[in-house]
Amino acid sequence: MKGSLPSELEKRPRIRPKSAERRSEPAIPLTSVHWVDADGVRVFYRAAGRPDAPMILLLHGFPSSSFQFRELIPRLAPDYRVIAPDLPGFGFTDVPAGRNYVYSFDHLATTVQRFLEALNTQRFALYVFDYGAPTGFRVAMAHPEKVTAIVTQNGNAYEEGLSRAWAPIRKYWVEPTLENREALAEVLLTLDGARWQYTHGVSDPERVPPEAYTLDAALLARPGNRDIQLDLFLDYASNVQLYPKFQEYFRTARPPLLAIWGQHDPFFLPAGAEAFRRDLPNARLQFLDTGHFALETHAVEIAAAIKDFLSAASESRQAAGGGSR
Repeated sequence: MKGSLPSELEKRPRIRPKSAERRSEPAIPLTSVHWVDADGVRVFYRAAGRPDAPMILLLHGFPSSSFQFRELIPRLAPDYRVIAPDLPGFGFTDVPAGRNYVYSFDHLATTVQRFLEALNTQRFALYVFDYGAPTGFRVAMAHPEKVTAIVTQNGNAYEEGLSRAWAPIRKYWVEPTLENREALAEVLLTLDGARWQYTHGVSDPERVPPEAYTLDAALLARPGNRDIQLDLFLDYASNVQLYPKFQEYFRTARPPLLAIWGQHDPFFLPAGAEAFRRDLPNARLQFLDTGHFALETHAVEIAAAIKDFLSAASESRQAAGGGSR
């Protein structure tokens, strides 16, 4: 009898535990990390969601990386394919020394375009923040047919959006002396400077977890990175010079646009969000009671706004015969 037990068990149908089925299709898709070679750079990126779902490209700002999207990605991934790369000079993207990479916003945009080509990306919605805005807007101008919609979270494209906090950087643009360069480094390229950017304008700064600005400061402190960031501060003047071109793109391509803004941002004023309606009268505006890094305190609200906005944009395209992707 003992010897027949295994054979008897083999005859019984195997029932897959329901818990295993749940594990195979998680309610919240897992976020995976990857590297891909593009533009001579080893680009690090985070990804989540079904490969065949409509895509959202997330572009971070200074002094952060794709880590800033850690709360947003899992909230969007059940409905979208979400991709968030680290720009060169930030996060875990690796730029070989032999590449002789020139750190400018033109080159950041070129690297993002090569990155999208490496992933064979055809169509995507664009989420931009801070540095990600002038980078993403360059990509959109180069390939307007690929951009299905734009979400700009404190991503500026208008002069009236620049606050007085830009005065030291503007001074550096006009007089790029060593003294002015060092003055910026002492204020912005420190742990205290990173913490201030995350917590300024937040009603309860203790709501902002320390790991984000601590990681930013540690990565900024890597050998050689200080000069990379100071070069980008200087080149930011090229973004302001391109504002008229960005605005022309908005008027001609007319992408659906949501401007969702931390209204206490010390760098980019609410007027910058309102200005989008000058070129895109149907742009959606939403203001949040927080600062520059709005995702640290309002990820739930921002995710809900994005889903509602992109759903409406998709329905509008379908009604116009443009498809849903």
